[in-house]
Amino acid sequence: MTDAHFLSLLGIAGAMAVGAMSPGPSFVMVARTAVASRSDGLAAALGMGAGGLAFSIAALAGLQAAFLAVPGLYLAIKAFGGAYLIYLGFRIWRGARQPLAITPDTDASPRSQGRSGRTFLLGLATQVSNPKTAVVYASIFAAFLPREVPLVLALAVPAVIFCIETGWYAIVALALSSAAPRAAYLRYKTWIDRAAGGVMGLLGLRLVWSAVRGT
Repeated sequence: MTDAHFLSLLGIAGAMAVGAMSPGPSFVMVARTAVASRSDGLAAALGMGAGGLAFSIAALAGLQAAFLAVPGLYLAIKAFGGAYLIYLGFRIWRGARQPLAITPDTDASPRSQGRSGRTFLLGLATQVSNPKTAVVYASIFAAFLPREVPLVLALAVPAVIFCIETGWYAIVALALSSAAPRAAYLRYKTWIDRAAGGVMGLLGLRLVWSAVRGT
């Protein structure tokens, strides 16, 4: 890898790190999951990383060009993603008053492993529910990548993005599964869940509305 290619990779990594740290549905999902179980929070973080990996591969493959060529595809995916976020927000809001089942992190039973698998898929689905992310990825790639992308750079970019997305949300999961944040969450669970559900729902409504308007 040449110095120019390394600088391109470094620029993409910096831009994606800032984007990953921006609050959004992914942060809400991982934070809320981690309070109940650290292992589930880490599984959700892995799902976020897998979603970032999928977006990076899609962006490298020219997903933005496909959206531009078929505008209806982008709007349809945007509406579906918005509806999914609204559904998640409704579920969180509805369960705000329900007590949270704290799962011991030492539990290694098949049932616990199966739940972590479902949490991974939920994290992946949450991450890919917003097609705007694919456009952001493609825009960043267009800004930093050379016209002809060598194989080593094409392989390095998705790997770096996976590490950034997984690493950041793993930090979130580890921080919010600690004793003090968990106790604070449990004390104000109803209001925190309602706020989180409301934010998730509003983000979903914004996506659906922009799809209806064709923007």
